[in-house]
Amino acid sequence: METTRSKTKDVLLGAHFSIAGGLHKAILKAAEYGCPVLQVFTKNANTWKERRLSSEDVEPFLAAKQAHGISSICAHTAYLLNLASPEKDLYIRSVKALEKELIRASKLDIAYVIMHPGAHMGAGEEKGLKQIARGVKTVLDRMPDTKCRLLFEATAGQGSSLGRTFEQLARLAELVNAQEKIGFCVDTCHIFTAGYDIRTKTAYGKTMRAFDRIIGLDRLFVMHLNDAKKGLSSHVDRHEHIGEGAIGREAFRFIMNDKRLRAVPKIIETPKKKGSVDYDPVNLKRLRSLVVT
Repeated sequence: METTRSKTKDVLLGAHFSIAGGLHKAILKAAEYGCPVLQVFTKNANTWKERRLSSEDVEPFLAAKQAHGISSICAHTAYLLNLASPEKDLYIRSVKALEKELIRASKLDIAYVIMHPGAHMGAGEEKGLKQIARGVKTVLDRMPDTKCRLLFEATAGQGSSLGRTFEQLARLAELVNAQEKIGFCVDTCHIFTAGYDIRTKTAYGKTMRAFDRIIGLDRLFVMHLNDAKKGLSSHVDRHEHIGEGAIGREAFRFIMNDKRLRAVPKIIETPKKKGSVDYDPVNLKRLRSLVVT
């Protein structure tokens, strides 16, 4: 494993790590696994309860980041946010939560905050996209000095979820109209189950050309590398271990050796355990082994 790590030390590959016991613990775990990049939640992702950061939270985090030479950190918003919701109270609550997320990320010197765009809940695609854009613009206007970039994540398209097509994501960016403050995150499981095939060299090339034409590869700032439990166009967001799902290992070989993506942080969100085995090192090793050095 150490030999593989040494050969791929410049590959921007990491995982989503827990902040249990302190935010800085995620960085310590990333360093243990040889990851120069990582993703965290800055609070409990399954509750509306907010977290105010103290110096006891921030200082160890920044110190660990510097000590271990972590090049990039992403934060993911709580799952409850829905800026596209037709319910006014939920929309307002989501806007406030997004603002607080960006405040925490800014204090922690986190480069990117990743969010699922939202679900229109029957209100319609265009209305939902316009409402998301309105909420995002409200937050960005309140925080003109933030250096943290907000990334819209491509979704699997379950239910009325928006962000299932590259065209929807491009439309959202057009509506927000703040290119220096926003960008995109591609999740391999999400785009595959949304209908974008990446399993063969031809299919991968076609999908990446479509993304570049519609959105632009220069606006892709983070990738989530996850295999998929369900098949192409299933619209089911269920992650699987690398090479053990419907996508298969070859797609990840294409990604790990795509020179256009060399500077893009790649984060696994695969299941943490398989039985009693910690599978983060296993999945990271699988991806590192695909790199042609």
